[in-house]
Amino acid sequence: MASTPQDEARAALAAAGQLPDAEIELAAVALQFARIDAPDADWRAAAATLSEIAQAAVAAATANEAADAGDAEQRRQVLAEVIHGRFGFAGDAETYDDLANANLIRVLDRRRGLPVALGLLWLHAAEAAGWSAHGIDFPGHFLLAVEGSRGQALVDVFAGGTGLAAPELRALLKRIEGERAELRPGLLRLMDKRAVLLRLQNNIKLRRLRTGDLAGALACTEDMLRLAPDAALLWREAGLMNQRLDRIGAALGCLDRSLEIEPEGEAARRIRSVVEELRHRLN
Repeated sequence: MASTPQDEARAALAAAGQLPDAEIELAAVALQFARIDAPDADWRAAAATLSEIAQAAVAAATANEAADAGDAEQRRQVLAEVIHGRFGFAGDAETYDDLANANLIRVLDRRRGLPVALGLLWLHAAEAAGWSAHGIDFPGHFLLAVEGSRGQALVDVFAGGTGLAAPELRALLKRIEGERAELRPGLLRLMDKRAVLLRLQNNIKLRRLRTGDLAGALACTEDMLRLAPDAALLWREAGLMNQRLDRIGAALGCLDRSLEIEPEGEAARRIRSVVEELRHRLN
């Protein structure tokens, strides 16, 4: 029996799941996630656009001596011009919850996306240019940090790649958490590559849950586990979704796996009580 595009994509995700984080190709893996959700879309055209973005970033980086020498702010400006200027990408504020905003193939076609999807394009371009950049897990909003030889430039990729100094960060935090919120230590948490990709897919999972598509949310979680097979939280979520779908054997398998990975703590204690109840139902 011939494999489908979704089979091929899932095999690629499983292979990426065995790699150290540093060896993961962000855009390539995101493209595999996108192929699963949009099997009829032209993923090769999307891959060609990713190559064009990388080539443009290399050319722009070479042409800017200050950026190439390590000026983080210049690097931010170069990448903003490539991603938002030349290629015309923008945050989709009008149809924010559209699933297309978290599917890289659709994002590349529409030139619109969620913050994390646009951030992934920034990370792809920065890596092509030979520059270091990281996702930032800011409360309620994905940001990006472009590294330089003397510090970093913080970027709001959803707002056209604008730079964020302390006053802008404070205003953004107040918009998200309320007027009493203030900047505090630990707000700018760096994300590794897996975390960025999982955050992208988490948007799809949550949107499916909100519309009552529990089976679709479970399928999304299972695909996330291919990339992150040691993520205890995802195994717990998959187990509880299987439980709600009355797939008791599958639920037990997922919950047992979560306990193997994370046997201690409050979450593990709660899961053990769920497992005990499910085993009684099987007897």
